[in-house]
Amino acid sequence: MSFFDTAGKMAIGSRLRLLTEKITEDAGKIYALFGVGLQPKWFPVFYMLANNEALTITAIAKEIGHSHVSVSKIVREMVKHGLVKEKKDKSDGRRNMVTLSAAGREVNQRLSEQCVDVGSAIEELSASATHNLWEAIGEWEFLLEQRSLLRRVMDQKKKREGQEVTIVPYSRKYQQAFRDLNEEWISTYFKMEAADYKALDNPKSHILDKGGIILVALYKEEPVGVCALIKMKDPDYDYELAKMAVSPRMQGKSIGWLLGSAIVEQARALGARNIYLESNTMLKPAISLYHKLGFQKVAGRATPYERCNIQMELIF
Repeated sequence: MSFFDTAGKMAIGSRLRLLTEKITEDAGKIYALFGVGLQPKWFPVFYMLANNEALTITAIAKEIGHSHVSVSKIVREMVKHGLVKEKKDKSDGRRNMVTLSAAGREVNQRLSEQCVDVGSAIEELSASATHNLWEAIGEWEFLLEQRSLLRRVMDQKKKREGQEVTIVPYSRKYQQAFRDLNEEWISTYFKMEAADYKALDNPKSHILDKGGIILVALYKEEPVGVCALIKMKDPDYDYELAKMAVSPRMQGKSIGWLLGSAIVEQARALGARNIYLESNTMLKPAISLYHKLGFQKVAGRATPYERCNIQMELIF
């Protein structure tokens, strides 16, 4: 069994690189076969110049998807071999225009026969294959442009790790975690206030005994996130979403989303008409999460917290 059969999709980069190297090696030999003095890496730049009277390096780089530095290097190499020349733009002396030289135009004439035979060889190869590689490359390029491989791996990592998170009801054994997790994030950005100590030191009497709920997120049985639903004595609002905290070590595992979704479902099951919350706009990930859960900004209300500068509601 080959290395690629064993390593599987993890080795996609290595496999594509080997395929590219094999084709590039043959491309160099094909140029020699036809007596065309080109290097394979020059072809995209050469092709653009062969089909345009003159172009700037910036324009070439944009069209072929290379960096400006890469194209500049290739142009310098081609100038050295006498295939292209640079001259000042008559309308803008600050930029150089690149054109094929007389030798470059001669190479372009010899290249036409090579292109015919290469095209026919690729067609023959494609006809012998089960899958159309050219079309597949186009599909992959499009899909990766929409969402990169890195982004896709990050999403899969978050999904996998999220499956190891369980949301459980609060019990006394989680009291210290409830306090520590909240104190950690509050102290990182703000300062602990009197209203914080009331809820965190006495969650049973301050939250649970008054008809509220606390949920705890466990990651591999370790409490790493908490969130409370506090019963409000307010004619406009039934519950407040409060005391949501996730350990900084556990960021990126969808724990905030799982906790928030679970607490919203708890409120819905209790027949709540709405949920209210208070936050601070400097906590951008939190605000983004609340919007994702369906919360919208509301007009300012009286608050016991100095750090609050935004209030939001979710209406069922």
